[in-house]
Amino acid sequence: MSMNAAARRAPAPRSRKAAKVTVPKGVVSRLPVNQAQANRLAGTMFAMFALGIVAVAIVALDLPAKAGNAAGDALGRAGFAVGGYQIVGLNRMKRSLVDAVVTDELHRAAEAGTGGKPAEALVDVDAIRDRLMHYGWVKDARVSRRLPDGLVIDIVERKPAALWQDKDQLSLIDRDGVVLDRVPVSQMPDLPLLIGPGANGQASSLDRLLDGVPTLKPQLAAATWVGQRRWDLSFQSGETVVLPERENIASDALVKFAKLDKSAGLLGRGLKRFDLRLPGKMTVRLPRAPGEAIALPESAAAAPTGSVKD
Repeated sequence: MSMNAAARRAPAPRSRKAAKVTVPKGVVSRLPVNQAQANRLAGTMFAMFALGIVAVAIVALDLPAKAGNAAGDALGRAGFAVGGYQIVGLNRMKRSLVDAVVTDELHRAAEAGTGGKPAEALVDVDAIRDRLMHYGWVKDARVSRRLPDGLVIDIVERKPAALWQDKDQLSLIDRDGVVLDRVPVSQMPDLPLLIGPGANGQASSLDRLLDGVPTLKPQLAAATWVGQRRWDLSFQSGETVVLPERENIASDALVKFAKLDKSAGLLGRGLKRFDLRLPGKMTVRLPRAPGEAIALPESAAAAPTGSVKD
């Protein structure tokens, strides 16, 4: 027999079929499905398991992040690398605080790439904003890219409205009571002074009280938050006005006092304390010894004299 004849009679090789996942008949007999259904279910579960393994491998190897870094780094080498940044909106906040946040992120972006310079696409502008928002001075911050090689950091500052003294700490706060910065006594600005634990959290309430008495507001020197429930107002002329609890009641009492002061001139007469906590009454404390004469306006003389203890 010739070699050609043997080759013609040789059977053609069979193509390999993909391995199928089959369930043993003994297991199928215990299931409420037939053999074909069991095989399909087993194949689906095996495919899902394989996909899960692939997904875990991708996450473990951090492939999406590496691919993103590689793409951003390529853009950086093509010329889209951060060469500088601009800060706008700063007035009272220290620029060094913003510089530290931005340069930290630029350093991280440079380390993530291979070009030596921070690629603009690798700079996390949201991370810069999040860190800036932790500073009390920053009410809002917007960080944007300026092509081809710049960043713009736009700061919206809070406005100082008062000083807050709690024990030995003196802080600058805005009208919402947010602490902006520590302030040394030697550099105290000309702002109202809030005194006592939690007084900063009541700054907006005090502001509403004072808005109702525009003639008294410029004369306020300090306000003490007493017992976490009410205010004592100290004025530049030396008197203290003791307000009742609850904002609406305190507001009514203070408005009445302001009208009386405007008509009779209570402040600046050498009186020491006006207690408004009793509804419809004003208790006046005199700075002199009992029995010593003092000139009082007629409207104020009718009020009982003495003091009410907290």
